[in-house]
Amino acid sequence: MSFENALQRHMQTFNRLPEIEADIRLLSEQIAATFAAGGKLLFFGNGGSAADSQHLAAEFVIRYKAERRALPALALTVDSSILTAHSNDYSFDSVFTRQIEALCQPRDLVIGLSTSGNSTNVINAIEAAQTIGATCWAWTGENGGKLTSIADHLIQAPSTETARIQEAHIFIGHWLCEEMDRRLSTN
Repeated sequence: MSFENALQRHMQTFNRLPEIEADIRLLSEQIAATFAAGGKLLFFGNGGSAADSQHLAAEFVIRYKAERRALPALALTVDSSILTAHSNDYSFDSVFTRQIEALCQPRDLVIGLSTSGNSTNVINAIEAAQTIGATCWAWTGENGGKLTSIADHLIQAPSTETARIQEAHIFIGHWLCEEMDRRLSTN
């Protein structure tokens, strides 16, 4: 595939993001309310989505652009001892569930990233967080997979191509950070 073709597919996805703007804005409101209530964000996903989880948690904790207070966000993908011990002793299907049981509170907001919407460990963690009473968002691709009937809310990036979905997810995450900067900036 040519560079131009890949760029065109990227632009097609991004040109469709206004279709899900209402969902993104609702998430922004819920994130702000979560922080105001003393809650935290819990991110998780597999592969590239694990990296995106870590990236976004860091942006919230450290800062995005503006000087503002540190915001409580965790990526459940970063502790190699927990990930490997749990996967060895139990199952990779519940690797995030156990962490949700340990760390999640009802006032928290959970974001599970799965480009297919069918990652068993993401599904199981969303269900565990719902049992606790946390607000649960799934970030998926256009098809949404099984998470469409499980998560409380969805961000469905308008593409079926994994790379384009991940590009949209990170853009949405960056916009959410920018919005929290705007709301909480000390400048």
